[in-house]
Amino acid sequence: MSVMRVEVVSNEESIYSGEASFVVVPTVNGELGIYPRHEPVMSLVRAGALRLTVPNSTEEVLVAVSGGILEVQPDSVMVLADVAVRSTEMDQARAEEAKRAAENRLSQAKDGESQAKAQAALAAAIAELKTLDYLRNRKK
Repeated sequence: MSVMRVEVVSNEESIYSGEASFVVVPTVNGELGIYPRHEPVMSLVRAGALRLTVPNSTEEVLVAVSGGILEVQPDSVMVLADVAVRSTEMDQARAEEAKRAAENRLSQAKDGESQAKAQAALAAAIAELKTLDYLRNRKK
């Protein structure tokens, strides 16, 4: 089985570091599926579910990403995410509340800095909700 090295890093911590045989990354141009020996690519990442197929595992590794940068090389994938959360750490009610709070902060933002912070929080909440939705639909 052919594998590649995958690094998913947020502003705060390393979220995933290991091997994968297939990666799906939500980019601004749609979802990008990546196998080992993929042509080099750089892209902006949009909010959504990043999915990793890990060798010798029956479960996908899911990570909610709120944006960032993707770099693909033939033997490696690097995702530098603004915010990234593993699916095992997600909670539907908390994500919905975070989305409502971010929408409220966004509507009340009076300057560019507070607007940017509210947009970042909203993107993170939406990424978690999209990942949880993917999990729900996959189990059906």
